[in-house]
Amino acid sequence: MSTRWRAVCAYDGGPFSGWQSQVGANAIQDVIEARLAAIFKGPVRIQGSGRTDAGVHARGQVFHFDAAWPHGNARLLAALRSELPPAIQIRSIRRAAPDFHARFAVRAKRYVYHLHLGDADPFLRPFCWPVFRPLDLEAMRAATALLRGRHDFRAFTALNRPAREDTVRELTRLDVVRRGRRLRIIAEAPGFLYKMVRSLTGVLVAVGEGRLTQAAVSEMLVSGQRTPAVQTAPPQGLFLEHVWY
Repeated sequence: MSTRWRAVCAYDGGPFSGWQSQVGANAIQDVIEARLAAIFKGPVRIQGSGRTDAGVHARGQVFHFDAAWPHGNARLLAALRSELPPAIQIRSIRRAAPDFHARFAVRAKRYVYHLHLGDADPFLRPFCWPVFRPLDLEAMRAATALLRGRHDFRAFTALNRPAREDTVRELTRLDVVRRGRRLRIIAEAPGFLYKMVRSLTGVLVAVGEGRLTQAAVSEMLVSGQRTPAVQTAPPQGLFLEHVWY
């Protein structure tokens, strides 16, 4: 009898073309499905909690799949971990309720964007955005207060046709946390738009560098128009940290 399985994985997104399966590309979903197909001797489709773009990392991506496995969780975990590339780790796996859905049952997600004040060493550089101009952290934190809450984040997405999409989201947390030369931007919400966290990061950095005012941030929320002063932060600093159900 088929069982629904819930798994949590971590990955370095650098070598991959993103999470979602793509024809002729090297997607994380495809790599995991290929390993499952080898275990179960046939195709197994997985459903993730959401997509991460090329170069974006995860510590807590959740996915589910259906398969008949007569042994325990530990043996399935060991089998799934075996022969995966070092950039992907299956952190846990367990049986789930038959109606559990990794995407549609999500209550909230946490993303963390990593910045580095000045140049980072070779071991950090693939996982952060080095910023070389001085940042006004108090100005950045003041801007987070404007952005938290329920807003139309149309100006903070890279959707091709945002007018056709529901771009209202509730940002329940947006914090700037410093530890030495490392800076983290922590964002939590029930859902995010395409490249929304990277856009929020770009806005906060522009504020910190003095290229964007608090009034301009408010105007972006009201108008839905993005200013050329804002860049989308590069993908390598972004991590999907946790998913709540």
